[in-house]
This record gives sequence, C-alpha cells and structure tokens, in this order.
Amino acid sequence: MWRDESTTWQVAHRPAGELWGLLGQVDAVHGLYYGVMHAVFAASAVGGDAGGGGGLWALRLPSVAGTALAAGGVAAVAHRLAGERAALWAGVVYVLLPPVQMYGQEGRSYALVAAAVAWATHLMVLRRWVPYAVVLLVGCWLHEFAALALLAHGVPAWRERGWRWAAGAVAAGLLPLAVVSAGQAQRQLGWLGRPGWQDWVAYGVLSGAVLLLARGGRREVVRVAVPLALLPPGLLMAVSLVHPWYVDRYVLYALGGLALLAGVRLAQGGRAGARGWLPWAVAGALLVPVGAWSAWLRTPESRRDDVLAVAAVVRERARPGDAVLFMPSRRREWLLSSPGVYGGLRDVALAGSPAATHTLHGTELAPEGIRRALLSSPRVLALTDPADQPLDPYPAEAAKRTTLAAGFDRCSVTEVRGARVAVYARRGGGCG
Repeated sequence: MWRDESTTWQVAHRPAGELWGLLGQVDAVHGLYYGVMHAVFAASAVGGDAGGGGGLWALRLPSVAGTALAAGGVAAVAHRLAGERAALWAGVVYVLLPPVQMYGQEGRSYALVAAAVAWATHLMVLRRWVPYAVVLLVGCWLHEFAALALLAHGVPAWRERGWRWAAGAVAAGLLPLAVVSAGQAQRQLGWLGRPGWQDWVAYGVLSGAVLLLARGGRREVVRVAVPLALLPPGLLMAVSLVHPWYVDRYVLYALGGLALLAGVRLAQGGRAGARGWLPWAVAGALLVPVGAWSAWLRTPESRRDDVLAVAAVVRERARPGDAVLFMPSRRREWLLSSPGVYGGLRDVALAGSPAATHTLHGTELAPEGIRRALLSSPRVLALTDPADQPLDPYPAEAAKRTTLAAGFDRCSVTEVRGARVAVYARRGGGCG
C-alpha cells in the first residue's frame, strides 16, 4: 500500500463529522470518493491498522469493480457503433492496458471515474441525455477533471440540443465543487511541476497510436473515440503549462477511446483481406512487453513507496518511549494507517493531530519548538525520503535537520521502498 492509498484508508476511517471538516480545508475534489469508501469500510467493519492486511480487499474492491464497469462501458459503446465482435475486443483491450490494471488495483477514485465516463459515453451515443448528465456528473464529483470528457463529447454531439442542455446541467451541478476546490488548488496540487519531456513523449506516442488506428476506420467510431482519447490529456497538459495540474491518472478514462479504436480494428482484422494479418501481428508483438509490464505492476516496486513496509521497520526498530520525526512532515502518512505502531511513539514535532486540525497530516510546532522537543528526546526514529530526493527548504524542516546533526548520533539507517528509517541517539548517550 503506497501513500495515496494510505490517505484513502486513514481519511475514510474518520467519523463523518471529521471527514466533513477536512473537506472544507483540503481534498474536496475527492470528497464523494471518501464518502463512498467510508460506507465501504463501515459495511465491511474494517478498522485498526491497514498493516493487518484483512482490510486491503475493502480498500481496493471499488476500484476492481470500477475497472470491470469501465470495460463494460467501453464494450457497450463498441457494440452500439461497430457490433458484437468489436465490443468483445474493445473490452479486452481496455483491461489489458497497463495503466488501467495499475489503477484497477489501487484504492483511489480513478477506476470509478473511468467507469462513469465510459457509461456516459455510451449514453451519449444512445442520445439519452438525462441519464447521461446524471452519470457524468457523478464522475465529475468523483474527480472534477472528468469534466474534460464533457468537452470530448462535445465534438460528436455539439449539434444535439439535448447534449447542450445536459452539458449545462453538468456544469451547473459541478459548480459548487469547482468553487471550493479552486480555493484548495495550491494546497492540493502545489507539489506538481509542469509536464516533463516524458509526459510529452507519452502523449505523442498515444496520439500516434490513436491516429494510426483511426485511419480508414468507421466514421462514427472515430468521431467518438479520437476526441475522448486525445482531448482530455492534451487540454490538461496545455493548461499545466500555466497552472501545473497534470498527472496522467487524472485522465485515465481517456484510454477508453484508445481501447475503442483498437477493439474495432482487431474486429476488422479477420475480414480485411490480404492485410488482415497486420492488426494481429501488432497485437502479438505487444503481448510480451505488456505482459512484463502487467507482472511488474503487481509488485511493490511499481509504487513510489510502501507504507506497510515502513511501518513494519518502525515496529521492529522502536523501543518504548521513542520519539518519531517525519522529514518532511507530509511523510506522517507513512504511519497514519498503522495506528498500532504510530500510537506507541511520541510524535515530537506534532502540534495538532490530523483529525483535530481537519487536515491530512496534522500541524507541526514552530522551528524553535521542534528543536526543544527533539533535544528532550534521548532516542529518535526519523522517517525520511530516499537520499536522492530534494530537501524541503521550509524553516521547520531545516530545524529538524540541523538539530539532529548537531545534537544526535545516527545509529542506523534502514532503506525501505521509497523511504528511509534512521535511528538517532542523543550525542554522548550511545546507541545501545
């Protein structure tokens, strides 16, 4: 379980009143999803430490269901536009895409958002505008960047009066969330940078694949699939040149357009005459790298960190009365989902708990307060980023580093996936 999943776990386990207070400060964009997960955990009676393992199925089950629903939605669109054979292939292609598999096994909202967009696309094709507006609005409340799918749908549907009314209803229904989340944008997305060259290369590869698959394809399929595949990521990347908001998982649903085109092309492969072998040759060539990628996605190495592994190391290294220090403070997330471990330590920098302050990770003391608290601690477990990560320049983080360097001996360092657990003892006291 990595840090984003840990956020889902600890936030969704808060009482409803505390959860509502949090959403007024931060993470309103995930508010509906946290509400869903709160109900899931309540129904499954899962509590305590995430490290127990028994509740991970509840954390991830909605994403598994969302992926299945999304595949069904993509298949339904293909069935309507190109027939039964295309529907089968489009659904299969969708679930084989590695990013789809990644977020289908992760406790976050993106698979559910993709399901909402896929079925909204199907309803658009059917011109059923009232349920279309309802389903897409649910998707937007699960994550508001699903609204970019509305723009993609506008390409084939803008002449439809019903779609224009539905689009207006979705925009109006999303407005309250947009207003609240706009005030939280800097705290929510301030960690993001502008799209890097890897993002542009990935978008170029996606664009090339989409345009290649669209050549000579059915006009009605191309009009639906190409905008869905290219407009949401392209628009978000363009906006991110000014306001850095782009992360590929925010527009995961765009892969439904790619799967739709590929499924239709594969369905036509057996009936394309002398060149019918080409789609099958391409699909066969992709099986090995896609299979390897799929296998890697099921390992801890596929995630940025592993909060359960961090908690296990802390449990092993900690002694009664030890202090714990998070460097930077947002790494408190590594232990918040393991209250059995965290509760046995003194969080020396903490001023207000996450629940009491309606925040994700709590508030911390001023630099001088952190220094005094550390110097009163004979032994400290410091949880830090890997050595190759940049150091936060904030005064409180600098105070942690300088106090440890000046007043403590480092006794040991344990490398964990995406993290380090360092044990410090007061200088002159010995590591014991």
